[in-house]
Amino acid sequence: MKEDGPSPDRFRILVCIDGSDESYRGLKYAVKLGGGVDADIVMLYVRPIDQGLRSGGLQVRVARENMLDWGLELPGIQVLKKGWEMLREIEHFEDDWTTETVHTDVAGDPLGDNKIDYTNKLGRKVVLKLKVADDIATGILEQWEIGEYDLIILGAPEEKRGLARALIDPPIAEKVAMNASCSVLVARGLEVGHGHLICTDGTERSLEMVSKDAMLASRCNCAISLISVTADVEGEAEAKTYLNDARSVIEEFEVEIEDMLSPVGDPVEEIIEAGANYSVIVVSESSRSGMERLLVGSVAKRVLRKAHNSVLVVR
Repeated sequence: MKEDGPSPDRFRILVCIDGSDESYRGLKYAVKLGGGVDADIVMLYVRPIDQGLRSGGLQVRVARENMLDWGLELPGIQVLKKGWEMLREIEHFEDDWTTETVHTDVAGDPLGDNKIDYTNKLGRKVVLKLKVADDIATGILEQWEIGEYDLIILGAPEEKRGLARALIDPPIAEKVAMNASCSVLVARGLEVGHGHLICTDGTERSLEMVSKDAMLASRCNCAISLISVTADVEGEAEAKTYLNDARSVIEEFEVEIEDMLSPVGDPVEEIIEAGANYSVIVVSESSRSGMERLLVGSVAKRVLRKAHNSVLVVR
């Protein structure tokens, strides 16, 4: 069953909040993207099932009935409260929001899922969702199934671990970015104002990605730069053709194009080096088959894994 009956004319952003600075930076970026009255923001905190809540009884009942009071030190509540207060401060919300609290039972967990819907007089929504799941990545992906979002934003604090470990058990952000059915922005040191660097290789999938990010950039008044990497100098003319094709797509959105880059070298290394100067590196998932991606690894996945700044995987 779909949550909130999302309307096709609404732009819905799911912001995953875990208490880290990166997740709150992601929220600030969501505010910029969702500044219009057509945008709804859902803040999500996911915790493992039955995370220290076996006390049950009165405490759990009170938790269900008093989420609006935010007076209980239960997992996730204070984290969401901070996000809500930050959102109100950034957007200078007036006190004209109606509220609705909803509880859903979850087998094996005494607290279950809980959310608060805030709706203003213009029909805009902000939702605070406290969700339980087997693991965090699964909970985020399940929430997309419930709400059908246009964009997922989650923070990714830098993890220092070996390649073998990452292949066996990828970080949460990578799991979500590679498996979600919508675009995913992985926030690392995300700062507004440095524009988007869109990677294009001339394929139809790539041009679709250019169009989708141009729409996002138009929402936040973000300038765009384009990059197409070629393995050798012989491919430079073709790379410039790809850039011109992408520019034609972007011009329909009346978004500023700051630069068009066609470096020669390894695509992943060149993208990461150039992307360090931008707020977000924008990539599309590979069109290879699942087995090919497993054996070779897509450029998107490698950029996501190795970049030191934010990466948007567009679908």
